[in-house]
Amino acid sequence: MENIRIQEVKERIITDNDAVALRTREDLTKKKVFFVNLMSSPGAGKTTLLAGTIKRLSGTYRIGVLEADVDSDVDARAVYEAGARVIQLHTGGSCHMDADMTVRGLEALDISDLDLVFLENVGNLVCPAEFDTGAHKKVMILSVPEGDDKPLKYPLMFSVSDLLIVNKTDTLPVFDFSFDALSKNLGQVNPTIPMIRLCALDGSGFDKWIDYLETEIAAFKGSKGEQ
Repeated sequence: MENIRIQEVKERIITDNDAVALRTREDLTKKKVFFVNLMSSPGAGKTTLLAGTIKRLSGTYRIGVLEADVDSDVDARAVYEAGARVIQLHTGGSCHMDADMTVRGLEALDISDLDLVFLENVGNLVCPAEFDTGAHKKVMILSVPEGDDKPLKYPLMFSVSDLLIVNKTDTLPVFDFSFDALSKNLGQVNPTIPMIRLCALDGSGFDKWIDYLETEIAAFKGSKGEQ
């Protein structure tokens, strides 16, 4: 066994990915394109949230979407109908988007005339958290039916995210979900993460999400003006 060399493949993959992600983020910053990575489990409401966001912001910003999925173009059609330029990315069975995939997607989307780009990542609370895509902000969506214990089960996802959106608040009377318990669990992995409660289906609480985005975009553009 002493003659067998061990190569930590995953560590090398992550390191290489982070380098590509950093270059991508720097390039997007120079081009003044704000990039948001949306992550969640399947069925948490990413597409409904994204479609509602596009409808509310398309008159102000030129928006593009990278729609990642293992297969199908169902979500891409919904996003396109909402009013955004979209490209469907099939990951070939991969459970996440990495930086190289993102670069290819951005090239195919053509971001030369865009202000804002969303990546709707593959529905998964594990792998997407490990791979930096080059986004300026990582937004995680948790739906009420999933439960308030998810920060303890998937701590990395909650620790790397910049914002937590709790969706499907209209179902609170039906499910055993406590915001107090959620906050307590978040305190163990990311106590400072901001949280927005909303229902993407009926639009309640949506204004807080839009306000968050517009504040972040304004700060992003303002920082460019200082350079």
